[in-house]
Amino acid sequence: MREVPYTEYATKAIEILSKGAFLTTAHGGKTNTMTIAWGNIGFMWGKPVFTVMVRPSRYTYQLIEQSGEFTVSIPLQDMQQALALCGTKSGRDLDKFAAAGLTLLPGQKVATPIIAGCGLHYECKIVYKHPLDPAALDPAYKAKCYASGDFHTLYFGEIVACYREE
Repeated sequence: MREVPYTEYATKAIEILSKGAFLTTAHGGKTNTMTIAWGNIGFMWGKPVFTVMVRPSRYTYQLIEQSGEFTVSIPLQDMQQALALCGTKSGRDLDKFAAAGLTLLPGQKVATPIIAGCGLHYECKIVYKHPLDPAALDPAYKAKCYASGDFHTLYFGEIVACYREE
């Protein structure tokens, strides 16, 4: 692994994120990953921050709420089959890692593991979280993205490590 500045691959990471990346979290001996396609890399409170969104209905939500941390593994090569499985199946019912043929590696600065083979990894500790306020959301987005009423919680994770697999 080679540590890199969080900004070095930020543009590429956001471009890939829109096609899918792995958000992983762990707590109490349980680990889960889910596919995300929304997020942001930025700078807030004098720190590098990765912002992710998780719906309360997701199994990941329970774990991220308890762990206070997460990793984002950005696949620099094709991992569409694994991303598709992790985006459509629940970790409540299935060991996604085994089903998708994914291997976990320990995080360097957080207890949450990363997904081996992705190429680019962000390790984050949550510094702020906030549930979306439906009343403050543009009605068009509300209708398009939240017809079921399952509004995301935003998690702002301080990026405590960023690195490339060699």
